[in-house]
Amino acid sequence: MDQNSAIAVVGTFDSKGEEHLFIKQAIERRGLKVFTINVGTKGPSPFTADLDLYGEVIKGKNIVDRDEAIEGILTRAREVIEEQYKKGEILGMISAGGGTGTHIGTGIMRVLPLGVPKVMVSTVASRDMAKTVGTRDITMMHSVVDLLGVNSISGGVLDRAAGAVCGMVQNQWKAKSEKKRIALTMFGFITKAAELIKEYLEEMGYEVIAFHANGTGGMAMEELAAEGYFQGILDLATHELADELMGGYCRGIGPQRLEPVQGRDIPRLVVPGGLDCAVLEFTRETIPDRFRDRKIFFYDFRSAIRLNEKETRILAGQLADKLNGDMGNVKALIPYGGWSEADQEGGPLFDPVMRDSFVQTFRQSLNPRIEIKEADLHINDSSFARLAATIMDEMLQ
Repeated sequence: MDQNSAIAVVGTFDSKGEEHLFIKQAIERRGLKVFTINVGTKGPSPFTADLDLYGEVIKGKNIVDRDEAIEGILTRAREVIEEQYKKGEILGMISAGGGTGTHIGTGIMRVLPLGVPKVMVSTVASRDMAKTVGTRDITMMHSVVDLLGVNSISGGVLDRAAGAVCGMVQNQWKAKSEKKRIALTMFGFITKAAELIKEYLEEMGYEVIAFHANGTGGMAMEELAAEGYFQGILDLATHELADELMGGYCRGIGPQRLEPVQGRDIPRLVVPGGLDCAVLEFTRETIPDRFRDRKIFFYDFRSAIRLNEKETRILAGQLADKLNGDMGNVKALIPYGGWSEADQEGGPLFDPVMRDSFVQTFRQSLNPRIEIKEADLHINDSSFARLAATIMDEMLQ
């Protein structure tokens, strides 16, 4: 850790000055340096900040609308934090705030890469933070009480947050050795397949990094691939496409999911893991009328419905279209015995007719230069896992 590096304390000091000054002093008591940045849009910092963006971006400027003021502050703060990080001057970042402060704080944190500590103390942390956190490793800490000065409750929360970010920047763990990394997507219905593939690839000398294909997980994998973290991708769980189509539990992927990784040639082996079904939030007692004629797999507060002919063909076409953009790096592997725990002979979602419909459309839509391998195995079979790992290894050679 560089002695000249600091933890950035960034926030709307115009309204939360007392709280951020408290965080600053709590960090300094722990022996670490601090760099303070005011991103308030209503006035200057009540204490001397190392950088007061109100004076630089807002003061004296003809900015009337609040959203424009916030966007101007955000843009400049991101530039500053990114520049300082690249110079080695920033170890991590902490902020505190309500709705607007959380929007600004996390919006700035997202320019910092994976592994750089990011702590956000927020009055709205108990709400849905999917869009706020996104694919970044931001630590959200619920303030519980509102942030209106420092009191016997908020002071404890803020001090613990300061301790958390200090502990994070003093991390001492390092990976034992550098191996070629393979990204592996997975989700609950194909956990056994993922575990076996990981085991076989590790025997071959690779490091396997798993991503939960829950919408955010698939997008995080794509982003890290673009940043150069992986030498290969084994896309075992392409289920996110089904939930995106049906508005399911694992929806929320962006357009870059399964598209070519920009600026990089990364071998990708694609399996239709979970493309037999969409996972929706209903139980036996709350089945929506439109799904009562479907094959259904009930397992907790969610249930999986078998996709119909139209939906199956749409997904096959979508997957083929995406893979056609990266012909030189992609192969497909199809397990004919079933694509999930529930999609196997005797299982509640088993439907060879729908499987064959998918494969037919997929073949017709896929560029013939892309190789499709088939296996008369179930996705969770040990033999299938061995085959997938072997093909991935061959692609990386």
